[in-house]
Amino acid sequence: MRTSSRIFSSPTEDDALLIDIDRATWPQVRAHLDRFLVADDVEMEEEDELSLIDVEGPHSADVMRAIIGDAAGDLEPWRQAQTNSLRVANLPRFGGQAFTIITDRERGAEILGQAEAVKAPNGACLLSRQTLDLLRIEHGIAQVGVDTNEKTLALEARLDRAISFNKGCYVGQETVERATARGALKRRLYGIRIDGMRSPATGASVILDHKEVGRLTTVAHSPAHGIIGLTILHHSGWSEGTRVAIVDSAGELSGRVGDLPFKSLEAGL
Repeated sequence: MRTSSRIFSSPTEDDALLIDIDRATWPQVRAHLDRFLVADDVEMEEEDELSLIDVEGPHSADVMRAIIGDAAGDLEPWRQAQTNSLRVANLPRFGGQAFTIITDRERGAEILGQAEAVKAPNGACLLSRQTLDLLRIEHGIAQVGVDTNEKTLALEARLDRAISFNKGCYVGQETVERATARGALKRRLYGIRIDGMRSPATGASVILDHKEVGRLTTVAHSPAHGIIGLTILHHSGWSEGTRVAIVDSAGELSGRVGDLPFKSLEAGL
């Protein structure tokens, strides 16, 4: 479970959209959105008085039922509801079962206390941002602005869930169509398991047959999987178990390519 200081939104009436985004990313995203506001009457407001709470983990639905009720715990993934002055959504954004609560700061503090009071085995505890980031990496989920840049295609970052493949015209539709209909995708997000005890630097080169096929965008030490990293990898290295060299300023390490999410050691990756 975590709290967040990253709520930005437009008003929350029926004709509005609520945007949940990292504060550091918001200025660039807002500038991008402003470019396409040509004829529409749109206003964007930053809702700093709101709190966002994520409840993560295999027992998150049980915690939600205990503090809010069955309506919240029974939500389908990527669906939201308004209940008891709370906006609640089932958002498995880090790969596992999870719910998000948006409310005012005073009510948010009450909910934190209620969640932490839920008794074992389904109890809750506060998680650090570092722990959540590790979960994200283990599940192979790209973080925009970290594992991607302005040249990265959404399909390359495996953000398929955020793409509509059957709606009308939208920015980037032609690129998506080429990548899906013609098989033109040449790079894609993959996992790298690094051998040894040293963690390579972020940005380290991934080398296959003496050629750079990617760069590590994220590196973490996972208790379950060892030292792991994410990279947007050239298609020449997509085969499971492909041996690659990881090169940074401290030297060269060996690694293996694996599909995502990361599998357990017992499963062979």
